[in-house]
Parts: sequence; structure tokens; C-alpha cells
Amino acid sequence: MRNRRLVVSAALVAAGFGLIPGTAQATGPAPAGPAPAGHGKAAPGVDLDKARAAAALTFASPADRTVRTVRTLRTAPSGGQNKAAGAGADAGAQAQAAEGNPGLAVALAGSSQTAHGLDLESTLTSAEASLDISIAWGDGTADRVTASGSTVLTNSHSYAEVGTYTVTVSVWDATNKVSAVNKTEIVTAGSDFTPHAPTRLLDTRDGTGAAKAKVGPYGMTALKIGGVGKIPAGVTAVAINVTVTNATSAGYVAVQPGKDFFPPTTSNVNYVAGQTVPNLVIVPVHEGYVHLVNSGAGSVDLIADVTGYFGRTESSGYTSLAPVRFADTREGLGTIKGQVPGYGTFGLDIADRRGVPKGATAVALNMTVTNPRDAGHLTAFPSGQAAPSTSSVNFSAGQTVANSVIVPIGSDGRISIRNGGWAPTDVVVDVVGYYSPDSKAAFMPLVPNRLLDTRRWAYGPLPARGYVPLPIFTGYPGIEGYVLNATVTTTRGDGFLSVSPDPNTWDLYENGTAGRPERPVSSTLNWTAGSTVPNLAQASAGKGSVIDFWNQGWDDIDLVVDMFGFYEKN
Repeated sequence: MRNRRLVVSAALVAAGFGLIPGTAQATGPAPAGPAPAGHGKAAPGVDLDKARAAAALTFASPADRTVRTVRTLRTAPSGGQNKAAGAGADAGAQAQAAEGNPGLAVALAGSSQTAHGLDLESTLTSAEASLDISIAWGDGTADRVTASGSTVLTNSHSYAEVGTYTVTVSVWDATNKVSAVNKTEIVTAGSDFTPHAPTRLLDTRDGTGAAKAKVGPYGMTALKIGGVGKIPAGVTAVAINVTVTNATSAGYVAVQPGKDFFPPTTSNVNYVAGQTVPNLVIVPVHEGYVHLVNSGAGSVDLIADVTGYFGRTESSGYTSLAPVRFADTREGLGTIKGQVPGYGTFGLDIADRRGVPKGATAVALNMTVTNPRDAGHLTAFPSGQAAPSTSSVNFSAGQTVANSVIVPIGSDGRISIRNGGWAPTDVVVDVVGYYSPDSKAAFMPLVPNRLLDTRRWAYGPLPARGYVPLPIFTGYPGIEGYVLNATVTTTRGDGFLSVSPDPNTWDLYENGTAGRPERPVSSTLNWTAGSTVPNLAQASAGKGSVIDFWNQGWDDIDLVVDMFGFYEKN
């Protein structure tokens, strides 16, 4: 397959027109570093084939594990033959068969590089003879092929569900009446999502999950995920809401796989002194751990609340949606009109509404607070349960702030949202996707990597009311959506960012025939002048894996986009 790379032309940072009334509107992201040599006007690409190869799961069963069986056609003794004579003839036939193809064997080597797929290589060792081969994939299906003598077979298979399977290859030499069988256990590369009631895993203020102490300048803390509470030991990735509080200076936090430190090249949460700021993070788990790095000159307290995890057992896949507004208390959409009172809770119908089906287990949404009369926090949780002591969005008086949230859906198809502050506030909810047993896309984590940085890569700022179309894995129709972190910095005024799928393919942009996308009304993150604000964006791949990032403010901004994984159907 031809490699496809991300390419963005500076000419495509287009100016926009028109204001959308009523749409809801923390320091610096990870260092940009030097621009890649020879990049011209384009961002460095993400080569999906190379990314897959680096993260591939491999399996093997060598030839010496082959089980050989000699078979003969037994006939009943007749005439003067006796049982002993018949047995002797049978033994002689077996010896002759074994001598006919004594080295018959099969070696297996497999590789899982797509979410549900397996590439299998079967190396056959055989005398010159016709061979019938059966490849049983372990899911009730099998392929049958023929070969002659020693050869190498390459076969591919796609599983309907993620999981662990036993692949069995059986070779039959009818001429010499001998068979060879080998098998290997394989695991799909993709992972399904399991919702988890919002639960606090880390709080350095009281010693939950780590030492009771702030994380110092350029320090880190390791957080055990696998085997904690209801999270299984074999978890592959986790969705956690990470909150920074009690910061003594500006900085950023990066969340990374494993418990061993390595220098961050991406960022998840940006903060300034005295600020409390959250951000949802979806991060791979390595050997049961993740670690949080404080890349700031001062100490901070860190909080992490889990809302779900990914694993290689059948559970819920993902389906992306173009952002859909489900609630706006300013208008009475989805709930009563009017601010949510202090310590008040409202319910929101999710399942069987506006593209989210019955049976959905969790919903991915962007939750925005606006017009709050004092500081506080919001908590989103499954309907029918008591409000947990976790937070989804933290805010101060007068602030408009958004955060991405994954929320388990209650048995009645609803979620609940509680205002944890004493003063009223308005709340806006945009749904960007859902998890369900019927959804086919599984999560594929990637080593965090930077896709775009307008500070360094020859674009210049993203203009006011303009957008940049960002092609990612174009040419791969099985991609359902992307897990991105968008950070806005060098802000000169107030505004908000919208992230949405582009209706055009990248080919249309390249040949100059792309139509202008409709300006979205949803918000992904909101900023004020002089602030740096990040937020997770679970973006639909849309028609052609081109994602639009809209500057909905009236001043230029810089935009940084990091990628942490993607959802794939195949």
C-alpha cells in the first residue's frame, strides 16, 4: 500500500465571514522546537504504515512445534489374513508414508497492525507433493488453499470483534497420507472501551494514588492503572480527567505511557500560577502504569479521575458524530431555560436521541461553562447514581471554559450534570461521539506526536474567523475518528475554537475545487486574551479524513495540534 502523509498548505488557511450569535466561548504548550528541515509550507507527515509497524503485535510458532500425523486407510482382514498380519501391513504402510514426506512441517508468524486485522505468514516445508491447507482463524471461519512442495503463504483476516484468538494451520499431503498442524494464539491490535463510574485515582493533596506532596518543578509521578479497582490488569489505554491545581508558576503537564520518565514532546494540560484547570486525556497504559510530568518551574498538585478504559476484550466500539448540540441552558435546549442553580443537578436524554442509539454505553461530549457567577466545578455522571466527588470542568467567576468528557450512560439512557459551586451558571453540551456494543471502531493508541504548530512551521498565525483544513490519514476508509489535543496560544483577544470534519476530500483542496465548509456552531475550547488553553478533541474522520480547525475569534491565534491515537473499523 502506498504511504500517505499529512500535508497542509499555508494557502489553505482561509479567512471566514459571519458571526454566530449565542455560541459559548489557561501557559504555553510543549516547546515547538525547530521546524523540520525541508518542510517548506507543509507540516511534517504522520506515516500510518510506519506508525502501525512500530506498534504492531507479533506472534510466532516455529516449525518444531508442528504436530505430524501419519494416516492410512484401514481395511478389514480377508481370506487367510489374520489380525496380526493386518497390523503388520498397516505398520508397513505407515513407515512408507513417513518416508514419503518425512520433513512435512509448518512455521507460523503473525502480525496485528490494524484494529481488527491479522497478517499471517505460513512457511511450509515439504517434499514435492500436492498440499491441501486449512487456515482456521479461531472465530469459526477458515480459508482453504492449495500448494505444492515447500513454499510461503501470506494470508490476511479481519475479526468482527477485538480479542484473543487461536489460529490453526493444517496441512494435508494426500499422496503420502501425512498431515502437519501448527497453531498460535494471537491478539488484535485494537481495543474496545469499557465505561467506568467516575472515580478518583490520583490526588496529591491527600495521598490518593501517590505520595501526599506536590509534584515539583520538572518532576513526575507514576500512576498505577492496571489492576486498580475495577480496571483489569491487561488494560491497554485509559480515559482520565487530569486536573492541575495549586500551581505556583506557569507550565504544562504531559501524560505518558509507563512509569519511566521520558522528555515530553506534546502537552495535555496548560496552567498559570493559582489556576485550577482540567483536561481529558486518553493515554496508552504500559505495564499497568502511566506517568504525569510537570513541565513547569513551580510545584503543582495533580488530580486524575477515571471515566473508562480500553482493553482487548469485546466491549464497546466507537462511533463519531459531527458535533451535535444537546443542551444549552441559555436557550432551554435539552433542559429548562435558565442557569443551573448552585449545587443543582439536571438530567439530559442521550440514548435514542440525535444520532446516539439505544444501547449506547457511554457518550463523548464537550461541556462548556459560561456566565458563571462564582468559581466552581461541574460533574457529569451516569443517571440513577449519586454524584461522585470528581470534577469534569473547573471554572472561575465570569469565565467561559470547555472540557472534553466521556460519561457512562445510565440504564435509562440519560446522564446527569451537577453544578458543584454555590452560584448559578449556564451549561452548553455538544456530543461528538458514542460508545456501544454495536459500534465497530476500536481504539489504536499512538506514541504522542505533534501534527501542527503554527508558531514554527511557516504558517504564521491562524487568522481571525479563518480555518485550517488538516488532512491526517487520507486514503484509509476504515478510520472512524481521531484522538487529538488542540492548544490555542498567543491569543490577542477572546474567542473559541471549533473542530469539525471537512466535507471535502484532500484531492479537492489540491486541485482547487474544494467547496467552503459551513461554519460550525459548536465550541471545542474557549480562550481569553493572553491565555493558553488546551482541550482534547475526538474528531470525526468525516468523508476523507480532513479535519477543520476554526478560529471563531476576531483576532489571530497560534494553534498546536497533538495526536494520541485513532479509532479504526478494519
